[in-house]
Amino acid sequence: MAYSAEVVKRARARLAQAKEDRESENRQHLAVAYARVPRIQEIDIQLRRTMAQAAQAAFLQGGDGRELLEKARLENLELQQERAILAMENFEEGYLDDSPICDKCGGSGYIGSNMCECLTELCRQEQKKEVSVLSGSREAFNQFRLDYYPDRIDPKYGASPRTIMERNLKICRTYALTFAPSAGNLLFVGGTGLGKTFLSACIARAVADRGYSVVYESAGHLFGKLEQAKFSPSEETRREAARFTECDLLILDDLGTEMPGQFVTAAFYTLLNDRILAGKPMVISTNLNIDEAARRYSPQIASRLQGSFQGLTFVGEDIRILKNRGL
Repeated sequence: MAYSAEVVKRARARLAQAKEDRESENRQHLAVAYARVPRIQEIDIQLRRTMAQAAQAAFLQGGDGRELLEKARLENLELQQERAILAMENFEEGYLDDSPICDKCGGSGYIGSNMCECLTELCRQEQKKEVSVLSGSREAFNQFRLDYYPDRIDPKYGASPRTIMERNLKICRTYALTFAPSAGNLLFVGGTGLGKTFLSACIARAVADRGYSVVYESAGHLFGKLEQAKFSPSEETRREAARFTECDLLILDDLGTEMPGQFVTAAFYTLLNDRILAGKPMVISTNLNIDEAARRYSPQIASRLQGSFQGLTFVGEDIRILKNRGL
């Protein structure tokens, strides 16, 4: 999964710190054990010496030395058993457990060139933090209040805003909880204060919780970063721009609020086209309908939004205004 370099960097730093803390704790416990039960230190010294001496003796005597090595192994086994009994009698369970922080990778974070589960889990956690910061809140589907939407039928839609938004909520929840790399694209269309950003953030958090890499950006920030990568290229700006193409789910909020221009139109078309061709899901929220998108960007972009996205219409009254009224 395409975690950003910054997410991986933070996850690796946390793993390195946890490894250092574990090793420091192990050293402290061992020092206490040696002071309290000197025989444990004697055993540890013997254990280190026995196999080395057996290997050296086998080498000097010639032959395969299997008999000497087997004798050393049995002696070590007796010493280890004695050590375990002393530890059990004098310390709480696990006090002298010196196993690494991860049995699979030893705390390095990698098995060969592949990321270990321990580092992957830390990346997931850092990804979730990043999504929370970017979305600016901690929305969850069960906090979405349908009672803000009128229950009377709107002749324009043939259904009440509440019924329409209940359907939108169900689609968004299902999309997030069953998300897969082939999940498809969602397009949220509607006026301000109708819950588009709220449900976008819900999807971001739920998908990140399931271990997928999510990039959540407002349109203004995203196009600004793409512009930096093009006109002020650096390793950091290129890496940041690559995230928009490589992440498992890209959430683009408030499309249409960015400053318009030829660069934005070209960059948006390229981003849309690249992700659609790669089959990488997107969620886009906008105040623009398809005709307005065609005028602001291009007919080609509008065609892709209409043909490659499942459109969800957001209706009702501005919830921010309702809240200010104390409703």
